[in-house]
Amino acid sequence: MAITFMTINAKGLNHPAKCKSMWEEAAQQKCDVLCVQETHFHSQAQPKYSNPKFPHFYFANTAVKKRGVLTAIKDTVVFTLHSELSDPQGRSRDRSVLRTAYRETEKCRAQMYMNAVMVVSRAQKERCPMKQGVRVTSNGSENCMKCLDHEWPNENKTQCNPKLMEFLSYTDNLSLFFMVISLFLCILTFSIMIVFISYGDTPIVRANNKSLSFVLLVSIMLGLLCVFLFLGRPLDTTCWLRQTSFGFLFTIAVSSVLGKTVMVWLAFKATKPGSVWKKWVGVKLPNSVVFICSSLQLLICIAWLSISPPFQELDERSYQTKIIVQCNEGSVIGFYSVLGYMGILAAFSFITAFLARTLPDSFNEAKYITFSMLVFCSVWIAMIPAYLSTKGKYMVAVEIFAILTSNAGLLVCIFFPKCYKILCHPDLNSRKHLLDNRCN
Repeated sequence: MAITFMTINAKGLNHPAKCKSMWEEAAQQKCDVLCVQETHFHSQAQPKYSNPKFPHFYFANTAVKKRGVLTAIKDTVVFTLHSELSDPQGRSRDRSVLRTAYRETEKCRAQMYMNAVMVVSRAQKERCPMKQGVRVTSNGSENCMKCLDHEWPNENKTQCNPKLMEFLSYTDNLSLFFMVISLFLCILTFSIMIVFISYGDTPIVRANNKSLSFVLLVSIMLGLLCVFLFLGRPLDTTCWLRQTSFGFLFTIAVSSVLGKTVMVWLAFKATKPGSVWKKWVGVKLPNSVVFICSSLQLLICIAWLSISPPFQELDERSYQTKIIVQCNEGSVIGFYSVLGYMGILAAFSFITAFLARTLPDSFNEAKYITFSMLVFCSVWIAMIPAYLSTKGKYMVAVEIFAILTSNAGLLVCIFFPKCYKILCHPDLNSRKHLLDNRCN
């Protein structure tokens, strides 16, 4: 037999008409337990709110006619009152704790305490629930009680203990591994940036827009550092910073790659006699590509945060013995719009670089861009099913792994071949070598 609860904000019950209206509403809704707030009764007075069908009253009133709460239980409900807690300020619902009086022939297995009022009908008293999360009220007793959602009984089923909180903490071995890899790749990115600054006037560095190379390196470095936002206990602030920062930084990186590819294609087309593409050659078009693509992603992130931003969430249902502290993405449409837009840019960059890979340019990096975008797209395509099939800290670990791997793919595939030529074969990084290749 189900128990029906009804809650009412009375805003004062001192008028008989209001009391009559309240009981009529309770009878119409067929409720078994009536919870009323803002009764506005005086603690010394004897309020006339009795009803023969609700003989059990538990209330908390104040010394003035303000606040006040009331719990009324119907005569058809059978329960056992173990203890009663009343707020003298009348600011919260009556805290009478009613414990269930189940019977069974065997000992209770595990279930959990219920926070608020717990009542049980005659039909429910004939058995004790054989589910997970119940504790026995005392040794040898056959009474069962539910623990709170954030608690779990001990091995002897005699006490409810708090569940473990699970999140990817900074002291976790997996977190330490990610931090080491992230810092190592950041140092590597910074070293490559130093090399490009030192050899900034050489043909290899200047060939594909030096400023775009620096923008790409900075976005990769910041993308690696945003891994630290995914570590530690999630908060509302870190939750909305996580996805938006990584999505925006990755968009800058991918749009920089797209700008580089467009520049390679334009440089080849402009070499033909009478080509109309000569006026487009320069830094303005690639920089405009980066600015426009990044601005669109920024607008998507702002709309997402404005409509339904991510927030901290406690998942108490997925596991019986632990609570998962995680980030709820808020708007699923906003989250997948950020990822989808980034995926479209990556796919377009891959296709453009693939078509430009055979262009006969001396310092054509389209081949390296093609391979880097292939790695990037493969990582994120593989990440989506893995992300959706995991929970808790391992879901966060999957996303961190994708961030580190895709950034490492961009760094290694695009910049390592250049650094190898600059540092190990300086003869290939010369104007003479460039002119010889063009003559051949």
